Amino acid sequence: MPKTRYRPQARSAARLAAVQALYQQEMEGTPLARLLDEFHQHRLGATIEDVEYADAEVAFFDDVVKGVDARRAEVDALIVRRLGQGWTLERLDRPMRQILRAATYELVARADVPTRSIISEYVDVADAFYDKRETGFVNGLLDAVSKDVRS
Repeated sequence: MPKTRYRPQARSAARLAAVQALYQQEMEGTPLARLLDEFHQHRLGATIEDVEYADAEVAFFDDVVKGVDARRAEVDALIVRRLGQGWTLERLDRPMRQILRAATYELVARADVPTRSIISEYVDVADAFYDKRETGFVNGLLDAVSKDVRS
């Protein structure tokens, strides 16, 4: 049974959807325009298999997905810099990579969003997929990245 502590706000829903879209893009190689269209038409705020998806802030969703796509090399380098010795981005599983990419993009490009909000929101996203150990990893890595990119 999925964890449901609260009904997500529109921006929280956009973050979760962005992670899902980035995962789909990596798994299937879906072109960006088609990916965004699919999420706009069929996922954001939809009901799929009796699961109602919260309305997402579409512009924010688009910014995160497009931003990660456009700045992937920069975002990935910031993440890799903070991974432990001997770890590579490819060693992380795909959902974890997308969570870290989306959050790192926000830390770099969304100065309008407070650091603590970004970290907290993506720890919550990680909590939907992972146990406490992994959510702690997300928290620690994003805190380290934030110190690199936000003074």
